Amino acid sequence: MIRLVTASRLERLEVAAGTAREHARQTSEAANEAFGRHVRELYAVTDRAERAETITSEVGALLAGAVEELSAAEQELLRKDIEIRRLREELQRGPVEGDTLTVLMHYGEPHTVYATRENAYADTTTHGVPAGTRWVPSDERLASASTWCIAAFIYDASCNGFRRASVPAPQPVGGAA
Repeated sequence: MIRLVTASRLERLEVAAGTAREHARQTSEAANEAFGRHVRELYAVTDRAERAETITSEVGALLAGAVEELSAAEQELLRKDIEIRRLREELQRGPVEGDTLTVLMHYGEPHTVYATRENAYADTTTHGVPAGTRWVPSDERLASASTWCIAAFIYDASCNGFRRASVPAPQPVGGAA
């Protein structure tokens, strides 16, 4: 088959080829724009996902810390509840003959009351007395002559109260013996 190509046919083919090139260019531009949008969306979605992972790990760490603090607080609350029950039972029981308590005195004035002598000794370190300080009896000195001193008291049922464990020698009143 032989085909004769005329000038008008060539012109129409050139116009059709130009139209096809223009259509291909527009289609390519549209495809590039769509690809660019998709890439930008992909970057945005990836960024959001990375931020969500970071926030999730931070929230997980905060939650783990909060759970640890809650557990410690619950344990402390349980210990305090047990101690409160013990103290209530002790309070309801009331003092018994021979119960003791220790009073920490500062220049002869009562400062703090303790259940045991050891607790009083331990607390004096918070008031500036070096740990391991040797405590000596106050002899006949007045309590106000010592910066810190400890006095022991024993419950006496006959007077319904506590009396000093070591009573100082009586002082003569007005020169009378």
